[in-house]
Amino acid sequence: MNVILLEKVGKLGNVGDVANVKAGYARNYLFPTGIAIPASKENLADFEGRRSELMAAHNEKVAAAQARAVKINGLSLIIEVNASEEGRLFGSVGTKEIADAVVAAGGETAKSEVSLPHGVIRETGSYEIELDLGFDVHASITLAVTADASAVAPLVNTETGEEIGEEAVAQEQEASQAEVTDEEE
Repeated sequence: MNVILLEKVGKLGNVGDVANVKAGYARNYLFPTGIAIPASKENLADFEGRRSELMAAHNEKVAAAQARAVKINGLSLIIEVNASEEGRLFGSVGTKEIADAVVAAGGETAKSEVSLPHGVIRETGSYEIELDLGFDVHASITLAVTADASAVAPLVNTETGEEIGEEAVAQEQEASQAEVTDEEE
């Protein structure tokens, strides 16, 4: 099926190109989203009359994506997560967490724009993350995944196997210090 592209589509073509696509792709995605129209004589004539208007709208979208890229590019983010002593995460860091961190840092992005080619992050460390902002505009951020300092493993009494609170540990230390000073006297 031949369609006229109203927006630039990845490997398919630029604005105004006539592309041959599968009928299902055209019917289910390109037509409902307004990215393309069927290539008929009437639509070709109509498109030629609207070409400058469509090109101006396309250029606006590209400029907006480039402005977002300038704001995001080179951003350094830190995400603190629960992790073991070996650096393995209890869970993972995915596209949603990264997108939320970018938004919290003042940038604009959606989780669908975050590219994780090797899957979700499951270990602490530093990572280069690529963002595809559309219209062949890309941005790169540096993400540091660190262990959360407040997520300390609970203290356990080795004799009873019960969890000990910090107050109980402080009391035990005071008691043992008092015993030591009594023995010295």
